[in-house]
Amino acid sequence: MFETIRKAFKAKDSVAARIRTRHALFWSSPDAGEVKDLLLSADDPIEQWKDRPNWQRKLSNKFNAREFARMHGCRVAELYWKGRLPETIDFDRLPAQYVIRPTFGHSCKMVFLMNDGVNMLDKRAYLPEDLKRFMQTQLAKNPRLEFLVEEFLRNEDGEYCIPNDYKFLMFNGEIASIVLINRLGPTEGFQDFYDENWNRMDNLTTIYPNEGYKDPPACLPELIDAARRLSKAYGIFVRIDFYATDKGAVFGEFTPTPSKGHGFTPYGDELLTYYWDTYCNGMI
Repeated sequence: MFETIRKAFKAKDSVAARIRTRHALFWSSPDAGEVKDLLLSADDPIEQWKDRPNWQRKLSNKFNAREFARMHGCRVAELYWKGRLPETIDFDRLPAQYVIRPTFGHSCKMVFLMNDGVNMLDKRAYLPEDLKRFMQTQLAKNPRLEFLVEEFLRNEDGEYCIPNDYKFLMFNGEIASIVLINRLGPTEGFQDFYDENWNRMDNLTTIYPNEGYKDPPACLPELIDAARRLSKAYGIFVRIDFYATDKGAVFGEFTPTPSKGHGFTPYGDELLTYYWDTYCNGMI
């Protein structure tokens, strides 16, 4: 079937080119800085979320993304702290396991998965003062940045570990692929691609090597339901990341310009271009 799609739907402008165009439009516009400064709540009316062109940019802020997911009935990690004053974090009141991440960023940059004082991403020990200094340094560089301190989600077996990512490539409610990322570190891991019925697919990107077939998560139906719901609300193409936990499906983040359009295989480029033309025709 996909060979037929590839032959029949070769677009003049590929999905990789469209993603790069979107990135330039989103963040080169005159109001880009203002959009990055906007903070919203799940209690705000939807009209307030959608009050400007390309409103989905607001969801690149990971706090806003959490709130949007909550608004649409999705489970999110518990939030322990948010702000720009890390010296106010009371580390003594945090559990032994917690996550620190920035409101803007990608590829696990500035992320700490803390387990009894050790960051599971880089396997290094950090004292609270080390973490405070790191955040203060990053905040001094970027006045629009904030940090979130959140619950460390356990996997479906109740273990604390670097969580697998379930990345849904979504087109207005339609699932093009589910990318399972078994992350070993900030830039290391394995990837495999599945359709919504958990059949293996050919590689859509070249970012990580394959690991081989893995059984679907127990909460796959919940993951699919949440991905469809959020994708319909988001409208345009987006990658939506989730975690499969001992509490069920938990929302991670939205990625509107994955890898800025780089790293797609010819198959991935053509398949996703077909989905874009079919389910998001004419959309940015």
